[in-house]
Amino acid sequence: MLNLLSVSPLVFFISLFFLLISVAVHEFSHALVADKLGDPTPRARGRLSLNPLVHIDLVGLLFILFWGFGWGKPVPYDPFNLRNADRDGAKIALAGPVSSLLLALGAALLIRVIENSLLMAVLSYFVLLNTYLGIFNLLPIHPLDGFQVVAGFLPASQLQEWYGLRRYGLIILLFLLLPVANGQSALFTILNPLVKFVLSFLIPSGNIL
Repeated sequence: MLNLLSVSPLVFFISLFFLLISVAVHEFSHALVADKLGDPTPRARGRLSLNPLVHIDLVGLLFILFWGFGWGKPVPYDPFNLRNADRDGAKIALAGPVSSLLLALGAALLIRVIENSLLMAVLSYFVLLNTYLGIFNLLPIHPLDGFQVVAGFLPASQLQEWYGLRRYGLIILLFLLLPVANGQSALFTILNPLVKFVLSFLIPSGNIL
């Protein structure tokens, strides 16, 4: 994403603005679902907010700047305040990717009814961004949301072993960023077909990837 600075600083800052807003909605959704499930922790920590500044995670921001997508600061919640810690934890985790995909859907619907080409280009970027954000965060790798989503469906006998994999999460992500073919990273080799599949439903008449 930093390469946009040399192309157009304006485009860079507009893109960064949309990214921060998208991450804020994503993290706010985690906080909202936790709050609805009876845990006051996110509200007490000031995370029940759409202010992007309260949701910034340093490593996630670096991923955003260098690779164009990333994650926000994990929303804290107390599993002891939940009825079923693992299942409700999965619901909280799933709320983020679902909100991102709903943002993509909303922008895609707007594209179908507007005629302004500049606005269509902006909304197309927003669709692409949130589709990537939603699918990326569904990968079952800590600290991504998909890791906790999987935990919600595992039997109790396997949970300790699964949670033990958390320590390797960032190492796995960094490994996936290494180029494997034609200079493309393993991560994008995984993500791109999934994103294209979702986009084929959101914007069937256009190719924005």
